[in-house]
Amino acid sequence: MIRRRKAARPDPDVMTLAEHLRELRRRVVVCALVFVVTATVAFVIYPSILDFLKEPYCQASHGHCSLYVTGPLDGLSIRVKVAAYGGLFLAAPVLLWEFWRFVTPGLKPTEKRYAVPFVAASIVLFSFGCVVAYITFPHALSFLGSVGGPGLRQIYDPVKYLNLVMLLMAVFGIAFEFPVILVSLEAAGIVTWRQLSSWRRWAIILIVVAAGVFTPSSDPFSMLALAVPLYVFYELSILIGWLLKR
Repeated sequence: MIRRRKAARPDPDVMTLAEHLRELRRRVVVCALVFVVTATVAFVIYPSILDFLKEPYCQASHGHCSLYVTGPLDGLSIRVKVAAYGGLFLAAPVLLWEFWRFVTPGLKPTEKRYAVPFVAASIVLFSFGCVVAYITFPHALSFLGSVGGPGLRQIYDPVKYLNLVMLLMAVFGIAFEFPVILVSLEAAGIVTWRQLSSWRRWAIILIVVAAGVFTPSSDPFSMLALAVPLYVFYELSILIGWLLKR
């Protein structure tokens, strides 16, 4: 008796191009809907968000922290901008989850094992960077307010102030992804912990230069608050790379 071979079951993780496009469209729609909801929430709670963002200014100016608009539409445009940034921040976990679910079918089992810790670490480090920027911002404002001399009185435009504080938090958040990138390169075999260790002196120089170039406020407090953690992350990346190869 001739036995017929059973047809191989299709791999559920293998998708055609059309299926990938449909999956991408579904993920994008979900992300857009979530962003609309979170941005609406941020628009409603805008006064609380504005008070939170103004707090570093209030600390630096000892409670005298009014922001002055010069146009009738400035208040609305500021609220919409803050709502957009706030909505993006609130939706970030869902956006990252949808991205993770989209790329999962293309990953190998070993890559899937590392992906979740990397995504979780990215969220934590980005949030930590935002917190560090927020904590150091009052010192940066005090320095920037005094460097021009006692003859200058500070009256801040809310657009410029909010752009600065949100940009500073974003730069710190992105910069704090530095160890995730290094460990990813080590896990992929592109660099080794021995190479990173041998590049330590150049890394210190590049970190200090990058902190000086990319810090939006250009004050020494923010530069130091960015450079020191980045160097600590560099050393931790060497240690993690050594542990991965054990």
